[in-house]
Amino acid sequence: MLTSAPTTFPAPTAQPRFRDTVEAWMRQFQDWLCQQLEATDGPGRFREDAWQHHSGGGGRSRILTEGAIIEKGGVNFSAVEGQMSEQAARVLLMPDPNYFATGVSVVQHPRSPRVPISHMNVRYFEAGNGEAWFGGGLDLTPIYVDLEQARWFHTQIAEVCQRHSPAYYERFKQWADEYFYIPHRQETRGIGGIFFDRLLVGKEADADSLFAFVRDVAEVYGRSYTELLRRNADLPYTEQQKQWQLVRRGRYAEFNLAIDRGTRFGLETGGRTESILMSLPPQCEWHYNLQPEPGSPEAHTQQWLRKGVNWLTEPPTAAC
Repeated sequence: MLTSAPTTFPAPTAQPRFRDTVEAWMRQFQDWLCQQLEATDGPGRFREDAWQHHSGGGGRSRILTEGAIIEKGGVNFSAVEGQMSEQAARVLLMPDPNYFATGVSVVQHPRSPRVPISHMNVRYFEAGNGEAWFGGGLDLTPIYVDLEQARWFHTQIAEVCQRHSPAYYERFKQWADEYFYIPHRQETRGIGGIFFDRLLVGKEADADSLFAFVRDVAEVYGRSYTELLRRNADLPYTEQQKQWQLVRRGRYAEFNLAIDRGTRFGLETGGRTESILMSLPPQCEWHYNLQPEPGSPEAHTQQWLRKGVNWLTEPPTAAC
């Protein structure tokens, strides 16, 4: 009778959950973007503050405050889960109070008024009922609008959108115009960019396609903003321009505290306050009924803070 040793088969390898793949990429992107910003700034280095969420998960907040170009910058990663209140779920249009959310949120406040403020975030949500979606966006807030640079910035974004859908740029650019708007000031926060929310997996597109788009959005931000830092960091500026920067920073703070959904989501779900409010500038000012001098560079910038500008064709005038 012939006998043989029993055959041993390798144990099957469990496939990672899609949410785990997205979370891992978000972590890697945070690392990459911090490296790009540090290399551009020079002496500036991010310090990390790891934290845990009370209901599950946590994050890594990275803040740069001693940079040569960046006065205060944040690149935050989070992956949290739990159950929000029914009221919070209604406010945030969540179909189920149980949730998982992961993402990276970025805001950079430069020292010089010649360098624009920037924002970017990408995020992925899963609700307890099985729905899943992506969101995100990026926008630019120049203290002084440079038409050539505004056009270049939007061109970079439009090219990324075109690779994924011919409709994405116009659709998401209009969404940004509506979202990054300060209604009590009747002005946009800056020159916009793109914004998208609740791109449902299986309805908008399949999960892999949406994830690829979100990755490209994040990466074009890193490439385009570091280029703008390099172009503008050494430009001279006056005390008057610095004063105007403080005023524009105040408008930025108004938007983030009164309107921004990401801020509301973080606070409504008991998120870490320091990480949520890292988007606020280190200094800003408010002056009663301040009006720019007609014909001044400040008035020129103010005229561009409106919806519907076609930044892909450099506009010759700011006439409304």
